[in-house]
Amino acid sequence: MVPRVTRWDPSSWKGKPNAQAVAYADEDALDQVVERLRALPPLVTSWEIERLKSLIADAQEGKRFLLQGGDCAETVADCRQANVVNKLKILLKMSLVLILGGRKPIVRVGRFAGQYAKPRSSPTEVRSGVELPSYFGDLVNRAEFEAEARRPDPQHLLTGYQHAAMTLNLVRALSAGGFADLHHPEYWDLSFFESAGLTPTLREDYQLITRQLADALRFMEALGEGAIEELSRVEFYASHEGLHLHYESAQTSTVPFGEGFYDLTTHLPWIGERTRALDGAHVEFFRGIKNPIGIKLGPKSTVDDVHRLLDVLNPSEEPGRIVLITRMGAERAPDVLPPLLSGVKRRVLWVCDPMHGNTHSTATGIKTRSFDAILGELQATFDAHAHAGTILGGVHFELTGDDVTECVGGAAGITESDLARNYESLCDPRLNQAQALEMAFLIARRMRAPSGGLSDRPRG
Repeated sequence: MVPRVTRWDPSSWKGKPNAQAVAYADEDALDQVVERLRALPPLVTSWEIERLKSLIADAQEGKRFLLQGGDCAETVADCRQANVVNKLKILLKMSLVLILGGRKPIVRVGRFAGQYAKPRSSPTEVRSGVELPSYFGDLVNRAEFEAEARRPDPQHLLTGYQHAAMTLNLVRALSAGGFADLHHPEYWDLSFFESAGLTPTLREDYQLITRQLADALRFMEALGEGAIEELSRVEFYASHEGLHLHYESAQTSTVPFGEGFYDLTTHLPWIGERTRALDGAHVEFFRGIKNPIGIKLGPKSTVDDVHRLLDVLNPSEEPGRIVLITRMGAERAPDVLPPLLSGVKRRVLWVCDPMHGNTHSTATGIKTRSFDAILGELQATFDAHAHAGTILGGVHFELTGDDVTECVGGAAGITESDLARNYESLCDPRLNQAQALEMAFLIARRMRAPSGGLSDRPRG
């Protein structure tokens, strides 16, 4: 039964069960921080949000393809120029490969400028007999296993806002300043191909796409400076899980010359698998904002679940409003995804998140993900959409532009013994720049040949 729709305002979620509520010791201090956040300038604008919504509406019809990626959890310590630039670079490189594969524009959405809060399966963590609050992301507390670091502090909300603002400022400055220098794709760092264990077919495929990019851009240059200048100005949009509702609602307001409320912390917030309860605080908050919103769907999702959520979150079937992000796991996707696709014929953008359902721990307790499992879920998702006659309109990755060793496999041949070499994530493992770019090439191959496979495994 769909809950009765009542009057909405940015704080009406407070009357609902909150599955990931943070227990602050000083509620007065929290209220003071929220009031300060409410008075600060918005991080994004309503016209940027509406622009993204129109692009998502195009993607729902197969006219565009959405690429969403970035850190599992941002940290304020990593708010540095090099880190931000590397994230933009890998998203740009991947998007250009996907443009050639799908022959359609790419919508670039980063998991940045706000991905500071993380859901946890338990509110506390025990180590060596010591119990402390779990690490809920830098928006709430700190990762060090110490009592003071793990204490939820409302001042972290202001720190998160400040670092999100700095990140967005750099992203906008780079985008407006011609950061996307597309003239010489042959100079991209593809050196990992030389030592990668690729089959000759896959290596030739990579080299062909790189040559095609170079030829296409030289053609654009021949048309005149204006054409290539347009290509050098690309749009990046920000996204994060809308987990901490005090933070989200503090920056939610109406705008001049517009109707309704916008969550101005980000362009595309999403509801996680743990917080999409129909009668919960997060669905209540999300139903009232005009942003496009993502909804994570795990293997236990049912057709009825999705229809009920859509009835509440998008009763008018507004184009560009809903992004359904499936995260089933490679083993379960072939069984659970087809009935979901055949049963939900609504106006949504279907996106595959092949990361979250494929996490496992090594014998030594290190969390990792297998490149082949990620690829397997993508393959199963492409196949399920092809069979159902629906459109897979995007992909969602946890990735970084840095040379980390957190996921095993890929052309670079990372094994479990390599994980300790450069494992930096505080939460979940990410694809590194080589693995992410390889994934883009494989997706591009499938987009060019819809009836084919994503790879030519096994590797040589």
